[in-house]
Amino acid sequence: MNPRDLLLKELRGEAIGTITNQSSSEEAFQNETLRPILKLQNDLFLASFENYITKNKKDFYSLSTEKKLLLIENSIQKDIKFRNALKGMVIGLFTLEEYQTYIQNSSNLNKRMMNMLIERLKSQIQLFEKVL
Repeated sequence: MNPRDLLLKELRGEAIGTITNQSSSEEAFQNETLRPILKLQNDLFLASFENYITKNKKDFYSLSTEKKLLLIENSIQKDIKFRNALKGMVIGLFTLEEYQTYIQNSSNLNKRMMNMLIERLKSQIQLFEKVL
């Protein structure tokens, strides 16, 4: 393994979640790679979404909690530019081997990645309350 890959693995830490012999390759990738990266990048995702709502959704703070949750989901699912930026924040922390695995099944792994990111942001919605 090259020095970059070793550094990335050390930086991210251990797998998150259970991986068994019955785990699919996608589930293993999710727990070994995606979850640790999402955890590591959490503050960056929060700052990125804060910037997104400041630039694009100025009325976000006046919405009900239910509508805020829906806006988080729609922003990531429908705004391709924003979605690609978030994807880049994750893919940039792949090792070369992980990237090879990713490109073999990128469509399904992108769905997993974005769904996990949506749930991560939704679970922290209280952090998006505007301080007056």
